Amino acid sequence: MAFPLERPRRLRQSPGLRALVRETALRPDDLVMPFFVRPGQGEKRPIKSMPGQFQYSVDELVKASLAAADAGVAAVILFGIPQRKDAKASGAYDQGGIVQKAARAIKDSCPGLVVIADLCFCEYTDHGHCGVVRRDGHIDNDATLELAARTAVSQARAGCDVIAPSGMMDGQVGAIRRGLDAAGFVQTPILAYAVKYASAFYGPFREAAESPPKFGDRATHQMDPANVREALREAALDEAEGADMLMVKPALPYLDVVAAVRSRTNLPVAAYCVSGEYAMIKAAGVQGWIDEKKVALEALTSIKRAGADFILTYHALEAARWLA
Repeated sequence: MAFPLERPRRLRQSPGLRALVRETALRPDDLVMPFFVRPGQGEKRPIKSMPGQFQYSVDELVKASLAAADAGVAAVILFGIPQRKDAKASGAYDQGGIVQKAARAIKDSCPGLVVIADLCFCEYTDHGHCGVVRRDGHIDNDATLELAARTAVSQARAGCDVIAPSGMMDGQVGAIRRGLDAAGFVQTPILAYAVKYASAFYGPFREAAESPPKFGDRATHQMDPANVREALREAALDEAEGADMLMVKPALPYLDVVAAVRSRTNLPVAAYCVSGEYAMIKAAGVQGWIDEKKVALEALTSIKRAGADFILTYHALEAARWLA
């Protein structure tokens, strides 16, 4: 008996039919909005290389966070720009630090919104590197771990729901987990930047966070873009040390890595669609070369399809509104 020729186009004949059989669904609550917070009052400074993004003072950040929550965005992640910087990143673990102030204000105004604290020192050090720098110019890994644990406890005390260490120091997840547990924050989860590449796509972030390194680069601790097996080792190490969620950063140039990590773990997997990815789509959209809405949603859907459970993206607020 001959079977009829398969015709996949039968299932594409109308918007309703396409929606019925769609394999990947992107929702507002899949999205996390990154915010940059700075000292001051009434401040909303445009970031030139990231059109539509701003450095906010705490009062303005609360307004932006409420708008994100109203749009259905699941969470925000905070990056701090301190009043002063020093060699030991003291602004990061100051209980009156800028991220700590911001977290308290957001939780007071919008208690249901998940607040994630990025934990890295590049914004807080006067040299722009992600840890304590030795006299020979190299980062002291273990001295940095002590400060990371201290910072995590400070952020948890301020009301941050999730701690997200991004410095790519060896052993940072374990050190933070021990610090949080000892301080009574056993229930505070860790979102590990488990796989963070030394990427050129971070360029606009350097302006936004005022964090370019004064010398050298970050290739000794962030990963070589050519490597994927190393990514699986890094993810496995963070999981063994007590991470509750794993992140891959950047996202679009590393969809194969997102898929590989997803296939090796049962933990939730996040992907960070970073500043350079956002800037390219935004700039091309402003020029009229692409349809920004369609391209942004297609890009975010591809990240979800690759295996990300949630996505950090500067398009989060706009995308949530587009999806509504």
